[in-house]
Amino acid sequence: MSVSELLTNINNEDKTVPLAVEKQLPQIEILINEIISKLKTGGRLFYIGAGTSGRLGIVDASECPPTFGVSPDLVVGIMAGGDKAMRKAVEFAEDSEEQGWNDLLTFNINEKDIVIGIAASGTTPYVIGALKKSNSNGISTGCITCNLGSPLSKEAQFPIEVVVGPEFVTGSSRMKAGTAQKLVLNMITTSVMIQLGHVKGNRMVDMQLSNNKLVDRGVKMIMDEIDVSYSEAETLLNTFKNVRNAIQNYKQ
Repeated sequence: MSVSELLTNINNEDKTVPLAVEKQLPQIEILINEIISKLKTGGRLFYIGAGTSGRLGIVDASECPPTFGVSPDLVVGIMAGGDKAMRKAVEFAEDSEEQGWNDLLTFNINEKDIVIGIAASGTTPYVIGALKKSNSNGISTGCITCNLGSPLSKEAQFPIEVVVGPEFVTGSSRMKAGTAQKLVLNMITTSVMIQLGHVKGNRMVDMQLSNNKLVDRGVKMIMDEIDVSYSEAETLLNTFKNVRNAIQNYKQ
């Protein structure tokens, strides 16, 4: 194929992914409600995966503190091979059925928490083993996979199966499967954080002010909410260090 033909065909495949996710909305809702109940009672959300799936979980978890102002301990991403596997594949790391649970134990995981296994094929031993041990220890489990009736789905109490079909490059699950997983992860953490009160309207009022762009955004949020000038909003933000606090403590 020419480059143009490659792009057109990849794009045509990608268009099918949101429709596959749509079919799983009821199952996604059930899982999200379970997560909310766990986090409201002091629990944590763990993502565990390998390869692309593991990386996607870590990325989603790492976005929660800056976006929603929550502790880095609330949503935790774990992947086979550890942090070094984020950049470079660690050979055979995903083949141990015991290591996933061992990695969870380093976080003192308990029955208040919930574990979501992420694996496109649904056959990754590292992830399956982690869910098995979680189940036997009274810990809630979910999964995101792209195959029907996989071993991982059978192990999960709250399975999500987004069937995207064959990849444009056979077996390259970083493509449609990875896109599907990312869409579901976006839904999970965004919906959970909204339900936990970390968004006001559709605005990230608890975000961390970690650069000038976000400080400027925070100032403009305050201006829109309480009708003050830019300089007044900036002073409020500098005083209270947080958009929500600035709005709540404003006195006309």
